[in-house]
Amino acid sequence: RERVKERARLRLREFDVGDKFSRLPLPKASVLLPLMVREGKLHLLLTVRSMQLRRSPGEVCFPGGKSEAVDKDEIATALREAKEEVGLQPEKVEVICRLVPGIDKMNHLVTPVVGFIEDTFQAIPNPDEVSDVFVVPLEYFVKPLHYKTLPYKTSSGYLSWMHCFMYDDHEHKMSFKIWGLTAHFAVFLALVIFGKRPTFEVDYDLDNLISSSENNFMNLYTSLHERKKSNL
Repeated sequence: RERVKERARLRLREFDVGDKFSRLPLPKASVLLPLMVREGKLHLLLTVRSMQLRRSPGEVCFPGGKSEAVDKDEIATALREAKEEVGLQPEKVEVICRLVPGIDKMNHLVTPVVGFIEDTFQAIPNPDEVSDVFVVPLEYFVKPLHYKTLPYKTSSGYLSWMHCFMYDDHEHKMSFKIWGLTAHFAVFLALVIFGKRPTFEVDYDLDNLISSSENNFMNLYTSLHERKKSNL
């Protein structure tokens, strides 16, 4: 278990962006990508949004949400939200790094914070926010059984495509659809840690993953910025 964790830590630290993108003038949000080791393999914890939420009810996501004035940085936001949503105590998370952010459909700058949690963690979902909690082997995001791409329009008006995974969880006897920014972060995390080619197409130069992921993000940010200017 420690060997698996140590290998992942070393890879992740190479990709840590720290606060490099924190100054961009967009409203901030963070998500926690909680990793655990089960049966010698890395797994990722995900949640299902409550059906009573106004935005994206019933969708799979990571614990997270908008930054609040009390939050010192993106890490504090992710940890506070994880505690509120699934009862994960901040001191039970070994934070490893922040990865290249994404931009959600509300044009928030969303920072993924990666941390290890114990495999014995028992989630206590807050029913107002979370209806289900489940774990997926991280390798599923480079070698899925059920995968397709969905076309979508980016916030800057470009037609693009997004990853969409169907995961059959035998523990819950349920299937979960993982797509959008959540799938984007999960795929990137798996690419970083495993360093191998996925069984599907990705829009990264896999030989230069660091620079290519940062360039992709800055292109997205710039196109959004240009569109905002042209709407003024």
